[in-house]
Amino acid sequence: MTSKDGTTIAVLSAGRGPGLLVIPGNNRRAHHYGALARALSGTHSVHVIERRGRGGSGPQGPAYGVDTEVDDALAVMDRTGARLVFGHSYGGLVALHLGLRRRVAALMVYEPGVSIDGSFPARWLPAFERLLAQGRHTAAMAAFLKATRLVPVGDAPAPVFRALAFLMLRGAEGRDTRAMMATTPAEIGEIVRLDSDGARYAAVGSPALLLGGDRSPGYLTGVPARLARLMPDARHEIIAGLDHNAPDLNAPEVIAERIRAFTRSRVPGERFRRAVPLSHGIPTTESCRSPGMRFRCGVDE
Repeated sequence: MTSKDGTTIAVLSAGRGPGLLVIPGNNRRAHHYGALARALSGTHSVHVIERRGRGGSGPQGPAYGVDTEVDDALAVMDRTGARLVFGHSYGGLVALHLGLRRRVAALMVYEPGVSIDGSFPARWLPAFERLLAQGRHTAAMAAFLKATRLVPVGDAPAPVFRALAFLMLRGAEGRDTRAMMATTPAEIGEIVRLDSDGARYAAVGSPALLLGGDRSPGYLTGVPARLARLMPDARHEIIAGLDHNAPDLNAPEVIAERIRAFTRSRVPGERFRRAVPLSHGIPTTESCRSPGMRFRCGVDE
């Protein structure tokens, strides 16, 4: 489908029921949320957007910003009729800004990439950009992992992070990961640019669920509670045993259950239907089906 500025946006879709838009995080593609989509496909039409700079979607473009991502998300919602939104990490920041522009039936985020009073650590970004420009992807990824503390190795010495980065970039998804690294500076730059006291999010009037995991860094887990105090119709929960990659890798079924419970309790007007089971999980063909429409997928065979 096509966004407001003419950019092609690919989408992975599955299931039947009330439409749910999923907005992936930094360094993630739509297919990384395949297990989450499968877990929800019996009760929801799940539409996972392939964000700009990934797969079949167009590039970020020179005018890139969070508002560009919101335009993309709204184009998918308008096309599919989805009224529910879930955003993970940087996708959570996009989801919150979508909520500033449109009231939705339910707005759900997991550890959104929001900086409040300088809470988000970004001093590593200039070094990351410099290493990336030099083609030193492993060193750049190691700097990212060490600074963001998104891998559960604590304050390990630098060689540990370099080894992890090497494995990530040489593994089965290495090519994709290297390509997505080019989108990181602009995305982290938006988090920094939008740093504030959080007061702007008081204008998000949609029913909201703000989630986090107690194994994630404090700069991420502290945000849901602060936002919940600011937003007029929001609650937050920090889930024991989960880390930052719960929605996409480590606990998608747990997150799916939180999504189902919240939408059932807060969107009583929706009809939740049991879908015909998918025989092979998430579709990966060039055209995917959602009730009454066909559109391009963002997952490669």
